[in-house]
Amino acid sequence: MIFFITLINFIDRSAISFVIGPLKEEFHFTDFEFGLILSAFAAGYILLTVLGGWLVDKWGARFMWPVAAVAWSLCVGLLGLATGFWGFIVLRFLLGVAEGPHFPAMTRSISNWLSPKERARALSLGLVAIPLSSVVGAPITSYLVADFGWRAMFFIISATGVVWAVLWYAFFTDSPEESRYVNEAEKKIISTPSLFKSEQKKTLVDWKYILTHPALIANNIAYFAFGYMLFFATLWLPGYFLSQHGLNLKSVGWYLTIPWLVGAIFLKAGGILSDYLYKKTGKSRTARSHVIWISQLLAAIFFVFLSFTNSLGLSIFFLSLALGFGLMPQPAFFSINIDVAKERAGSAQGITSSCLSLAGIIAPMVTGWLVDKTQSYQAAFLLLAALTGIAVITVVLFHHPDRAWKCSPSKKKAFSNV
Repeated sequence: MIFFITLINFIDRSAISFVIGPLKEEFHFTDFEFGLILSAFAAGYILLTVLGGWLVDKWGARFMWPVAAVAWSLCVGLLGLATGFWGFIVLRFLLGVAEGPHFPAMTRSISNWLSPKERARALSLGLVAIPLSSVVGAPITSYLVADFGWRAMFFIISATGVVWAVLWYAFFTDSPEESRYVNEAEKKIISTPSLFKSEQKKTLVDWKYILTHPALIANNIAYFAFGYMLFFATLWLPGYFLSQHGLNLKSVGWYLTIPWLVGAIFLKAGGILSDYLYKKTGKSRTARSHVIWISQLLAAIFFVFLSFTNSLGLSIFFLSLALGFGLMPQPAFFSINIDVAKERAGSAQGITSSCLSLAGIIAPMVTGWLVDKTQSYQAAFLLLAALTGIAVITVVLFHHPDRAWKCSPSKKKAFSNV
């Protein structure tokens, strides 16, 4: 269920990238104006992602997630009725607001149901839907636009989130103990203290803890670079292949399945590797931090290679490896929020996701501006590589999730009173 809603979520948010041509032709948007439309999503997203995390922690993923899914599905459908620049700006902004609780709800669900040795794999199973949304969504949306028009495409894809919301509310529970699909023997295992033994010594978590823990700060900075890459890739790669390689819209949809499929494989492998290392060492630094910085370093290198090639074959090759290594650490990013701040995993993930949404505001606008100025994507790829390199340095120096970071006794007392 988490896999499918993430698949739907990213198809819904990135479908607009396949109507660059039709919208520019019909409304005469410049690349910078289109970048502003894309950025409006992240401006709305950053508004509710932190609050969305708090709402998920307070009301549970069973209630908040389907509410969000219905709301963003409505926004997607209304995009098919937009008639100008400000209409797209407002609807993309509202779409971002509605999608804010998505990742906090995912993190909270995994936190409640699974032990530390299983989380990265479970997260990777849900998160692998991000690259697969382009593998599935790219040909579907491009064909819908080409055969039925861009308005019909938005109407058609908007229905899937509503269907999911009904199923999720009917079958999911916020804890295993409440589920009718968990038998009595399994409930005894769940209630055994040793299941979460590695987390018993963790301090009580409040907002000061979440906002000042060095590992969480480093995690958020690195996730900003990840978000920049993700928004760049999901929103501007169709335009890159259309303008730089002269492909038609249907061809772009199929060519993009290659790098995104590679990304899906690498992302899933990252979850498996992270849990394997955690099981062997019991250390988040080894299992999470090292996976993050090594993956991001390799991604930066391949984005640099991509910026200097004009060959379609080499572009696909370098892009596939860059996206693959770029997506590989995402389960580790999410696992850090649970490892370090389990009691407030939704809130911690909300802050992390707000860094992604900040990148989502900046990346589309900056990319559109650079493409307008240079008529090339080289500068955009080099900037992406530089930001990823900064993330690597930050993780190497400051990402130490196993180190103790305790609140003061007065803060603990205040938190316990609340």
